[in-house]
Formats: sequence, C-alpha cells, structure tokens
Amino acid sequence: MSTTAIPTNTKWWNGGRSPFNASYGKVMMWYFLMSDAFTFGAFLISYGTIRFSVNHWADPNEVFNAFPFAGHANLPLAFVSLMTFILIFSSVTMVLAVHEGHKMNRKGVEKYMILTILGGLAFLGCQAWEWTHMITGDHAVLVNGEIEKWGTTVTKNPWGPHVMHEGQMVSTPGPIAFGGYFFGITGFHGFHVFSGVIINLVMLIKTRMGHFDQRGHYEMIEKAGLYWHFVDLVWVFVFLCFYLV
Repeated sequence: MSTTAIPTNTKWWNGGRSPFNASYGKVMMWYFLMSDAFTFGAFLISYGTIRFSVNHWADPNEVFNAFPFAGHANLPLAFVSLMTFILIFSSVTMVLAVHEGHKMNRKGVEKYMILTILGGLAFLGCQAWEWTHMITGDHAVLVNGEIEKWGTTVTKNPWGPHVMHEGQMVSTPGPIAFGGYFFGITGFHGFHVFSGVIINLVMLIKTRMGHFDQRGHYEMIEKAGLYWHFVDLVWVFVFLCFYLV
C-alpha cells in the first residue's frame, strides 16, 4: 500500500479569510472554559435539585440583609449587589486593557490591568467579610412559610442541624444543605477569582517588562481576559441561584 507525501507548503484554505483564524492558545483556553462551565453547571444543578426538594430553605432577604459597619440594617441584597458591581466593573476594565493591547499601547494596558486586579481584590475582600458574617452572625430559615431565626446562641455552627422552634430544638436539614452549597460553590468561584487575580498580576508584570512588545502582540492579555469574563459570567448564575431564588 503506497502513501503520497503531502508537501509541507500545502495551503489548506484558499476561500478568503480562514475559518481557523483563532490561535492554538485561544482554542485551548476555550476548551478549558467549556470544561470549567460543565463543572459549575453540575454544582448548580445539584444545588437546584436539593433546593426544590425540601419544604424549607434559608430566606435570602433575611440572610443577606447585612452591610459592613451597619449590621442587619434591613438592606436585602445591598452588599451582594455591591460585590456584583465591583466584578462587572473589573470586567469592563479588562475589555479596555485588551483594547489598548490591540493598539500596542503598553501604558494603557498597564493602567487597566491594575484596575482589573484591584477590582478582583476588592471582590475577594467583600467575599471574606460575607463569609465571616455568615459563620459568626445570626441568620434565618423559612419553615412552613414562617421565618425562624438561628445563630451562634443556638449552636456553635450557625449552619448546624438545629434551630429554635417554640423553645424546642428541631432538626432542619435544609439549612445544612444551604450552608454546604453556599460555601462550596461561592468558595469555588472565589478560588477562580483569586486565580484570575494571580494571572492578571503575571500579565501586568510581563507587560511592564515589555515582553509583549517584543512579541509584537498582546494575545496573552486577550486569553487572560477570556478567563476573567468567564469568572464574571459564572457569578451571574451564582447570584441568581443563591441570592435571588
């Protein structure tokens, strides 16, 4: 059986602009983001299955109504809305960094990458405060249509297996699931934000050292931007599932 050697200079596309215009690095980044989306999707589907299979659940308007230095100021979702705004703003600055990279403007890329990094750090700081409050503060659970309070005075772990009900301890599997899913999924997302901050910091250092000017393009900034936008998009679904539903 004979084989015909293919010349190394063979052109595989002669019909105008190539459909394979994306670089290898961008294609691999998209593959990674798709696999990561499946992971987040599995977590959120699992959460939704448990969420709607029990007859009581934590009320977002009661659990998420605290604000730094204001306590439970009856501001439902105000703090998480601030967190969301910070993350969306950082996504805008990342877009501007990529735009400046297309223009080969190193100073512009540096400026907007710094703003993006600061936005990511601010989000992580807000999440750290929220976690601290969720672990040590007083919270609420919805049981048979009525809001019941529980906190550190009831059990050492506010997400533990009991709440006070007419002076008695009763089992409430709902809050356990809520706490487990909340800390698990928001922590997983927070890890992605932290990873994105590290990646952006590396990109900033490489930009300041002129590595991308030497290469003649800022494609690495684009790939870092894809990851950062993905993290922002995932937060929209996390926000919807935990804070709104």
